Amino acid sequence: MKKDLAKFVKERRKILGLTQESLAEKAGVGLRFIRDLEQGKESLRMDKVNQVLALFGHELSPVESKELK
Repeated sequence: MKKDLAKFVKERRKILGLTQESLAEKAGVGLRFIRDLEQGKESLRMDKVNQVLALFGHELSPVESKELK
């Protein structure tokens, strides 16, 4: 899932013609956070992820896992 999120953010950013720096500024987060997010870092603050996703009209939400536990 983390790679899906990273890919989604990076693709949306590029579609909108934003640099990592401009996305960070618009979302009110640091450049390092955007880099970590796009690289699929495993531990990120959900509130900050939602700040970024809000720019694309999205938010984090629980989804059913494809893996059985």
